Amino acid sequence: MNKISIVGAGRVGEAAAQFIASKDMCREIALIDIREGAAEGVALDIQEVSPLLKYDTRLYGGTDYSLLKDSNLIIITAGLPRKPGMSRSDLLATNVGISNGIIEGAMKYAPNSLLLFVSNPVDVITYHAFIKTGWPRNRIFGQAGVLDSSRMASFIAMETGYSSRDISAMVLGGHGDTMVPMLRYTTISGIPVSNFISEKKLAAIVERTRNGGAEILALRQNSSAYDAPAASVAEMVDAIVYNRKRILPTVCILEGEYGHNGLAIGVPAVLGKSGMEKIITLDMNDEETTMFNNSVTLVQKDIDLLKQL
Repeated sequence: MNKISIVGAGRVGEAAAQFIASKDMCREIALIDIREGAAEGVALDIQEVSPLLKYDTRLYGGTDYSLLKDSNLIIITAGLPRKPGMSRSDLLATNVGISNGIIEGAMKYAPNSLLLFVSNPVDVITYHAFIKTGWPRNRIFGQAGVLDSSRMASFIAMETGYSSRDISAMVLGGHGDTMVPMLRYTTISGIPVSNFISEKKLAAIVERTRNGGAEILALRQNSSAYDAPAASVAEMVDAIVYNRKRILPTVCILEGEYGHNGLAIGVPAVLGKSGMEKIITLDMNDEETTMFNNSVTLVQKDIDLLKQL
């Protein structure tokens, strides 16, 4: 890929730029932030690491959306971060407002780009961008499930003592509080996780995953999570840049899949050079269907609220 732009040079944006640059996923990275000097400083700092980590990616930054010009992929991390006691929905009005300028900049300067949203509430902002741009749904998607799945896999590794390399977890639905843990599809070396962990301990792991972001926020006090979200972004970017056709939980626009239409939510999807290339429909049991539909209801509630703003 030639050019990736990251809007939002805060901690998630900076860490994402570092992960992407260090693996030479593109020729250049443009960072954009409304704070004067912030994006330039981040770009220069990461550039100065290149001789040590041996990458050739060129980075630059600024405040003007014209830097988006000719981007193949735009990653949006900009937005008000959560503070202790805040829900993702509490950020709705502010972060949708911030996203409007970014979306308009993308439409003007990079009309053929892919858009990957990270800003919360990610499901609602992804859907908002889909409506605002009128672009096909394969080009607009969000990151959430990769992060939630990674958190759950990490907690499973901590509980069992087995290698995290062998653990494959699947989390769908809305991000965080309304996530849908697909334990039947979560395995250790292909063996269902229920063979290793009791039902009670699995329930505790699910609950910890559900509150994973809040746990880090409560510990840090002055910062929400950024390394794990950024690494999750890089995982998705890698699948797109190298056309790997990986199946990853992705915030997608539904058009009848899972019995729903007209919203964005986390489902398994094939990621490749065209972005979100295909949604994978899983066979859900009654419990999973109930959780997924509940998650849809809560996301739809925020979308309905968005329409009133």
